[in-house]
Amino acid sequence: MLIVDCYMRVHAMLDRLDKKLLQALNANARSSNAELASTVGLTPTPCLRRLRRLEHAGVVRAYRPVVDFEKLGFGIAALAFVKLQRNSVENGRNFEEAVTALPCVTECCVVAGSHDYVLRIVARSLGEYERLLKHELAAIDTVADIESTIILKQVDCSGELPV
Repeated sequence: MLIVDCYMRVHAMLDRLDKKLLQALNANARSSNAELASTVGLTPTPCLRRLRRLEHAGVVRAYRPVVDFEKLGFGIAALAFVKLQRNSVENGRNFEEAVTALPCVTECCVVAGSHDYVLRIVARSLGEYERLLKHELAAIDTVADIESTIILKQVDCSGELPV
């Protein structure tokens, strides 16, 4: 209920111009404020004010590039499905602290279902990935089981949210 209330409050505060601004950012987050203002139909100062308000409200949390892992020498990308020994707040906190310290883990999601977490991991080789699984992930004392799926090809999707 709290999540719905939070969503409804944020969604209710978005007017047509905010949505146009978010669509423009989805298309190109590197746009200058002047470009965004022109796209949205505002002058730069009110556009920047709107953008800062969206950032302050947590609607816009970060600006990140989409990086090609293969071009950086990472030959392997995988999804690791992790089951904790016991799904508790403390075990979750311990696991999350441990995996956020691993630079090869590029994404960590809490999930519902037969696993507790899904990790997106990059490695330079299968041997490096195996070492990571056996010596780093499996060594986290709260981990009960890990299943891996190697990503053969990443299909480019926009990643844009329907605003």
